[in-house]
Amino acid sequence: MTEPVKFLSSRFLSASTLVGAHVRNPQDESLGDLKDFMIDTASGKIAYGVLSFGGVLGIGNKLFAIPWENFRVDAETERLILDVPKERLKDAPGFDEDHWPNFAEPTFASEIRQHYPTHPARDGNIIHPE
Repeated sequence: MTEPVKFLSSRFLSASTLVGAHVRNPQDESLGDLKDFMIDTASGKIAYGVLSFGGVLGIGNKLFAIPWENFRVDAETERLILDVPKERLKDAPGFDEDHWPNFAEPTFASEIRQHYPTHPARDGNIIHPE
């Protein structure tokens, strides 16, 4: 039996390590969990992280597509960091589990990019422990 992938083990992480990871903002407020991520098949890069936020015990959660470059991986605390105030998610364009958007639709992409400021990639978006 192989060892499970550890969050801190490498600069490269498996998808199963990231899905379900806790997401917090720099103020250390919980923003939910990473539900999934969407890969742009043309470039082979992750385009969006799908954040699950709100609800109680997973019921009534709203999903949000957030440009992947807005996430940072904090290997030391084993979580994702998203520089978005918690209040901003309350008014963010979202969707529910049964009605996912068409991620290839230009108006969808435009709406998402307008709502979330994007940041250039920071060393692969991995925060290295000291």
